Amino acid sequence: MPSVVVLGAQWGDEGKGKIVDYLAQQADAVVRYSGGSNAGHTVVVKDVAYKLRLLPSGVLFPEKINILGNGVVIYPKVVLEEIAEMKEKGITCDNLMISDRAHVVLPYHLKLDELQEEALGSSKIGTTKSGIGPCYMDKVARVGIRVCDLLEPEIFAAKLKTNLTAKNEMLTKIYGAEPFNYEEVLAEYLHYAEKLRPYVTDTGVILDNLFADKKKVLFEGAQATFLDIDHGTYPYVTSSNPTGGNACTGSGIGPKSIDHVVGVVKAYTTRVGEGPFVTELFDADGNHLREKGHEYGTVTGRPRRCGWLDGFMLRYSARVNSLDYLAITRLDILDGLPKIKMCVGYRYQGQELERIPASLNILSQVEPIYEEFEGWLTDISGARKYEELPANARKYLECLSEVAGVKLGMISVGPNREQTIVLKELL
Repeated sequence: MPSVVVLGAQWGDEGKGKIVDYLAQQADAVVRYSGGSNAGHTVVVKDVAYKLRLLPSGVLFPEKINILGNGVVIYPKVVLEEIAEMKEKGITCDNLMISDRAHVVLPYHLKLDELQEEALGSSKIGTTKSGIGPCYMDKVARVGIRVCDLLEPEIFAAKLKTNLTAKNEMLTKIYGAEPFNYEEVLAEYLHYAEKLRPYVTDTGVILDNLFADKKKVLFEGAQATFLDIDHGTYPYVTSSNPTGGNACTGSGIGPKSIDHVVGVVKAYTTRVGEGPFVTELFDADGNHLREKGHEYGTVTGRPRRCGWLDGFMLRYSARVNSLDYLAITRLDILDGLPKIKMCVGYRYQGQELERIPASLNILSQVEPIYEEFEGWLTDISGARKYEELPANARKYLECLSEVAGVKLGMISVGPNREQTIVLKELL
């Protein structure tokens, strides 16, 4: 009964989709346990790109069960659009299951996300304005609408009326915005409900049965460790827990069900939105990483901030997630650089730090302690074994593993599924 959690060990956009897609070949089920339809990710199979926002990466395998767990917030419009796009590419999505306990993103969540972000001005978080934060706010405030409510028309109508009355008060009196029409929202979402109904079930029971039958289950994280509401660079974070512990609470299983946790690590560092970024580059090397790596948002298209790999933060990520293995992605983007740096520690006011400070005031003032490496200046995209990598690339990877305190498990040298070096079979 091997089960593996795959999560982002940095600020997101590490290439989790590719790693999940690769491991899904051996899995019986793929489960997404947190987040919503925000940044999205891309999976490339035989040079065909599949852009996913909510659907689990395993949906490309018709024989695999794919689950959107209770910890995910579901925007029905996006799910149905993705299903339609997949069908156009020959992917049926008949293998998709949606938790009846997941919360639903409604139009007022998107509008409030936009207005709240605008109201913050220079203190803005940098959200994708997809309604995710306000939906989780309603969940915690215990006024959220769940998928099971959506499928009961009378229950949904009553809850929507109550919520919309309160939200329209906020929209009109606080933000001076137009209110939503109750009948229009009701009709739209009842239409969504009937289209989603075939996919909805108690996914916790499905998972329990899978484990009882000794099946292989792969848990897919969204966003990443330093966007975690508790452990990230708060408040410049997402509104959920992308860290490993939420694989259990976000899918309805116990912690003993998890065998291994894999942290996906981009060979350099990027982040989107506001917040501190100790190794951020504003020079030619930063531009090289952005342009060669096509570091622009999958959904928004906004440019990502780029910098050297932050190994010190990676060590923290390894601790809070109990990482067993690292999956290194985008190593090939470093091919053309004569010199490569890695942050191995932080210095604050002349003193080397032993831990990541919680205070963003301090974090914004720390200086990175770098180790410099010679580049390999050769194309590694054709390597399929670790020994085929240049000596300088192996030296860089081995230092990365040592700084993080985690073993290497997989190395990606290109976007396609076959461009993967496997050092440890995990499923």
